[in-house]
Amino acid sequence: MPTYARQPVTFTHGEGAWLFDAEGKRYLDAVSGVAVCSLGHAHPAVRKALCDQAGRLIHSSNLYRIALQEELAARLCRLSGMDNAFFCNSGAEANEAAIKIARRYGQHRGIAEPKIIVMEGSFHGRTLATLSATGNPKVQEGFAPLVGGFLRQPYGDFEALAAMDDPEVVAILVEPVQGEGGVRLPAPSYLGQLKALCEQRRWLLMLDEVQTGMGRSGRMFAHQHAGITPDVMSLAKALGNGVPIGACLARGIAAEMLTPGKHGSTFGGNPLACAAALAVIDTLELEALPERAAQLGCRLAEGFRTRLANLPGVRQVRGLGLLIGIELDRPCGEIVGIALEQGLLVNVTADKTVRLLPPLILTDAEADELIYRLGAIIEAYLSSAR
Repeated sequence: MPTYARQPVTFTHGEGAWLFDAEGKRYLDAVSGVAVCSLGHAHPAVRKALCDQAGRLIHSSNLYRIALQEELAARLCRLSGMDNAFFCNSGAEANEAAIKIARRYGQHRGIAEPKIIVMEGSFHGRTLATLSATGNPKVQEGFAPLVGGFLRQPYGDFEALAAMDDPEVVAILVEPVQGEGGVRLPAPSYLGQLKALCEQRRWLLMLDEVQTGMGRSGRMFAHQHAGITPDVMSLAKALGNGVPIGACLARGIAAEMLTPGKHGSTFGGNPLACAAALAVIDTLELEALPERAAQLGCRLAEGFRTRLANLPGVRQVRGLGLLIGIELDRPCGEIVGIALEQGLLVNVTADKTVRLLPPLILTDAEADELIYRLGAIIEAYLSSAR
């Protein structure tokens, strides 16, 4: 089905931060499969884990215990301070699980029609429930009637949220950084304020860390910058470095909501996917890649601010770790094709923001090359559009 506006290129293989097409041309990858391949391409630890596990057991179903799944759940809970995990195949499915937890929690409190606060400009997936939670009318168009039970608030506006007075609210679902929404960051105090409000009102704080989790922000999880622990957290993307796997983690009473028969997944948490995820976690820890992401993020952000300083048309360079946005004053989707022709993979989101999601294994030299090449592309693009 023609659901993707694909770029005219076919990649045959990759190595580190580079991809190679069918003609042998190489491309510096600053997209990482949309924040998925954080260890780069063909990482030896992931490759070995997949090959070894494929030779033993790929799938057995969740009718039986899966040792690797139990090990992965324990590792993720130790890293995050959560109590348990449900495994699935994608970020949308992880957010579906979070939504179901919130509704069960509401029923547990005697609320017949529980509501979840979500944010303008958010993105939580393309299933009907996660699409309904998403704050982007463009992706919702044509899919009415949407799922009810979501109340929308301005992202980052704590005062507006605190002023809400609805006894049917049971949870907040929010991204620590809005990636699809244009790499938008709230004030540093925002997540802490949300946590305190949720504790006061008996709401669940549910964080969508699908794009920000697994080291990209400069910490293992982006909420750790705020020194808080959510009640529910969704993960996916970089968790398997390209192998489909998602997870919904919960703690406290939220961790008690999904009991036998209340949720499930055929493929979720199968041995192959869990082997990949465990190799990812091992590599992130052994190579201190979250810390590396923080260093590289500063290098790239400062490099672009210097390279693009005083350039008319550049509104702001912002980001957290290796999630970086360069906002222009005009739609700039054409930059994706221009960069592709020059052997550089970038992404544009929210119409006017060039989004960079390079792998965490990027070298300093590759980071400097990215600054130089993309800086020149943006300068030329803005000059030609005057």
